[in-house]
Amino acid sequence: MTANGILQIALYFVVLVALTRPLGAYMAKVFAGERTWMHRLLRPLEAGVYKVCGIDEAGEQHWTSYAGALLVFSALSLLFTYLLMRIQQWLPMNPQGLGNVGEHLAFNTAASFTTNTNWQSYTPETTMSYLSQMIGLATHNFWSAAAGICVAIAFVRGFARHSMKTLGSFWVDFTRCTVYILLPLAVVGALLLVSQGAIQNFQPYTTAATVEGTAQTIPQGPLASQEAIKMIGTNGGGFTNANSAHPYENPTPFSNFLQMLYIFIIPAGLTYTFGKMVKDTRQGWALFAAMSVLFFAGVAVTYHFEQAGNPNLAKLGIESAATAGQSGGNMEGKEVRYGIANSALFTVITTDASCGAVNNVHDSLTPLGGLVPMINIELGEVVFGGVGSGLYGMLLFAVLAVFIAGLMVGRTPEYLGKKIEQKEVKMVMLAVLVLAFTILGFAGAGANLGTVGSSLGNHGPHGFSEILYAYSSATGNNGSAFAGFNANTPYLDTTMGLAMLFGRFLMLIPLLAAAGSLAQKKLVPVSAGTFPTHGPLFVVLLVGVVVIVGALTFFPALSLGPVVEHFLMHAGRLWS
Repeated sequence: MTANGILQIALYFVVLVALTRPLGAYMAKVFAGERTWMHRLLRPLEAGVYKVCGIDEAGEQHWTSYAGALLVFSALSLLFTYLLMRIQQWLPMNPQGLGNVGEHLAFNTAASFTTNTNWQSYTPETTMSYLSQMIGLATHNFWSAAAGICVAIAFVRGFARHSMKTLGSFWVDFTRCTVYILLPLAVVGALLLVSQGAIQNFQPYTTAATVEGTAQTIPQGPLASQEAIKMIGTNGGGFTNANSAHPYENPTPFSNFLQMLYIFIIPAGLTYTFGKMVKDTRQGWALFAAMSVLFFAGVAVTYHFEQAGNPNLAKLGIESAATAGQSGGNMEGKEVRYGIANSALFTVITTDASCGAVNNVHDSLTPLGGLVPMINIELGEVVFGGVGSGLYGMLLFAVLAVFIAGLMVGRTPEYLGKKIEQKEVKMVMLAVLVLAFTILGFAGAGANLGTVGSSLGNHGPHGFSEILYAYSSATGNNGSAFAGFNANTPYLDTTMGLAMLFGRFLMLIPLLAAAGSLAQKKLVPVSAGTFPTHGPLFVVLLVGVVVIVGALTFFPALSLGPVVEHFLMHAGRLWS
C-alpha cells in the first residue's frame, strides 16, 4: 500500500463524515413532514402528486397495509418494465432499431431493477433502447431506492413510537423520499457528471475510424441522468457494459470520487436520521462506527492483496524474481486512470452498499481481494449498505446483538427502550435465514448443473467462486459480478431473477412485521441493568455479531472458492 493511496482513502472518509450529519438531519425533517429549505421549490410538486394519486397525506397504515402497498407497487412496476422491454422495437426513441428483449432476459432485468439489484445479463448498448433505459430502468432507479428507504424509515418508527399500531404511510414516505431527497440529488449529480464530460443526448450512435483503420461504433444517449441516480440510489446498472470504467460514465478522477461519495452519502446520512428519530443521536453514531470498522477492514484487505499481486508471475518470468510477484501490484482488469487504490476502494464501497457499479473487473481480483466483495454482500450489505437496506440490515443485527447480550446476563433484552421478545427475534431470524437459504441453495444446485458449468469463465475454485458470487449478488440485491460468468441463459435468468425477488421481499416482510410489533410496545424505563447501546462496547459486540453470523453461515462455501484458490495460487497452481 502506498502513502498516496492511503491519503485518498482517508480524504474520502473525511468528506463522507462531514456530509453525514447535515444530510441525516435533513432527511429526518423530510420524513417527519417538517418544513425544510427545499419546501418552497418542491412542496407544489409533492402536493400535486397527492392530489393526482388520491393520497391522504395525513393517513397512516398498519404494518400489513404498509407491506401490502410496497408489494403491490413493486409488482406493478415490475410488470410495466417487463412489458416495455418486450415491445421496445415498436416504440419511439430507438435510433439503433434494437429488437424486443427475450422473455427470460426481460423477466430477469425487470426483477433486477425492481429489487434495486440492477444485475445486467446483457450488453446495454446493444439491447436497450433509449426509451427502455429512461422509462423502464432509470425510473426504477428512483422507485426501488425510495422503496428501500421507506422500509428503513418504517422500521425506525417501530423503535421511535410506542403504544401505536401504525408505521406511517408508504405512499407519503415514497413521495417525500422521491421529491425531496432522490430527485434533487440526482439533478445535481447529473449536472456535475456532465461538467466532467459524461454525455447526455438523444443522438444515434457514432461510427468512427480507429487508428488501425477499422470502424468502431461509439454509443450515445441520455447517460449522465441515469448515471447519477444509479449511484445515489445505490442501483449500479450501467448505461454501458463497461459500467463506471467507461470514460462516458466516469470521465475523470473527480467524477470517480463523486461516484464513490454518491454511493455512501444516503446510507451514511440515514444513520444520523435514525438517531434523530429515536431522539438520541449517539445511537446513530454507534451504528456509523460499527459500519466504519467493517468498511476499513474490507478496504485494508482488498488494497493489500491487490497491491501484492500474483506471486506466480515472477516464477513465469513475467515479473522480476526479486519482487516475488507483481512489482506494481495486480493491474489486471483495472483502469490505469484510477489505479489500485481507487479500484480497491470502489470495489469495497460498491459491495458494502447494494450498488454493484464497478470501475474494474472483479473477476480479475486476487483470490482474497475477490473474497472481500463477496463476503460484503453475504453479510447483508450492512456496511453503510444500500439506501435504506443498509440501515435496516444493521438494525437487524443490533437486535440480535442485544438479544445475545441479554442471554449473557440473564435479562430480557432491550433496545432503545423496547423489550426484544420472541416475536421480534423470530422475525429477525427469518430475515437472516433468507439470505443463507437462497444464496447457498441456488449456488449449490447450480454448481452441479452442466448448463451452469458451461457458463463459467474459469474452472476449479475460481469457477465455483463465479457461481457463488452470482447468486450472492442476486440475493443481496447488489448487481456486481465476476464478469467471466455468462448468466444470460434461460435457467440462470430465471433462477437469479427469483433469487433477487426472494432476497428483497422475503427479508422486508419479516422486518416490517417486527417493526409493527415494536411500535405497539410501551417504553421501558432505563435501569442499572440496561445494556447501553451507544458506546464502544456495543460497537464491538455489534461488529462481532455481524462477522460471526457471516462466518458461520458462509465460511464453508468461501473455503471452497477464494480461500482454497489463494493457497493454491501460492503453491503455484493456476487455473484457466
